[in-house]
Amino acid sequence: VQLVESGGGLVQAGGSLRLSCAASGSIFRLAARGWYRQAPGKERELVAAVSLGGSTYYADSVKGRFTISRDDAKRTLYLQMNSLKPEDTGMYYCAAGPILGRVVVIADEYDYWGQGTQVTVSS
Repeated sequence: VQLVESGGGLVQAGGSLRLSCAASGSIFRLAARGWYRQAPGKERELVAAVSLGGSTYYADSVKGRFTISRDDAKRTLYLQMNSLKPEDTGMYYCAAGPILGRVVVIADEYDYWGQGTQVTVSS
């Protein structure tokens, strides 16, 4: 399985970006999917996750601003980010794993990771 993120960039506070994570591999191996981010000097944190059935999880800091979605026909995961804040700055990584029936919120449960795409929000 390979995961390739795209869509990052530099945006002003209040702006929007849409991240994509294109994947290869079986739907089973991509059953659980998520977006993580890591800011300089900080630990990696879960931003949002989605199960194969469409259940979602969002970190409190992004609720109401970010939307995670998936197109399994295209094996692609998305993260629509609106009302961006400087504290949203970081490297964003997508993750995937063969776990059915629930949203995965523990990083160690994901088997596959992309290389990341940088998001920078200026004030």
